[in-house]
Amino acid sequence: MSALPRASELGLIACTVCGLVCRNVPGDARLDGDGVGDDMACPRCGTTLHRRKPDSYVRTWALLIAAFILYIPANVLPIMRTASLNDVDDNTIISGVVELWRAGSPNLAIIVFTASIVVPMLKFLALGTLLVSSQRGSGWARVQRAKLYRLVELIGYWSMLDVFVVALLTALVRFSVLSLVEPLPGVIFFGLTVVLTMLASMSFDPRLIWDGKDTDD
Repeated sequence: MSALPRASELGLIACTVCGLVCRNVPGDARLDGDGVGDDMACPRCGTTLHRRKPDSYVRTWALLIAAFILYIPANVLPIMRTASLNDVDDNTIISGVVELWRAGSPNLAIIVFTASIVVPMLKFLALGTLLVSSQRGSGWARVQRAKLYRLVELIGYWSMLDVFVVALLTALVRFSVLSLVEPLPGVIFFGLTVVLTMLASMSFDPRLIWDGKDTDD
């Protein structure tokens, strides 16, 4: 099918904050929206306008790699301590899931496993796939990749569920004088991992998926 004109060819640029479509000035270093030396601002919200988020690849890769590094101690270090009159246990994420399952809370164990293991690994895999395919200018499954990015953004809001579970258990058990639950350093690394993956998805510019597209399919 015939190629549709690009926004840059029509002299148009969209604000990434409020969505207002403005007219840029191709060829003017200050007003072309190429992310270098720009000072053109959105007339509605005042945000500096760029055709693409500046340094999107570098920022996203850096945040994603940092998140993956922190995810290792998040799984190796204990995330929660449970203490009773005769027993004290320090649990990692995996051992905590096993303990919850053995204690007769399979639903809670599944929630913690999904939020702590499945979701972070899927986010690493999805963001890595988006970065590699976009950097290579791949035309593979662009529509599906755009939907995948929206899914990554959506589940990012629920990634702190594991931290909330630890905080909830800590608060509930503190009402008992015979037992104790307290968070350990692993939960800090896990929280940092979640924050960095959320920042990584925010740094990625989904418009990069469509760069190199010449036809309307």
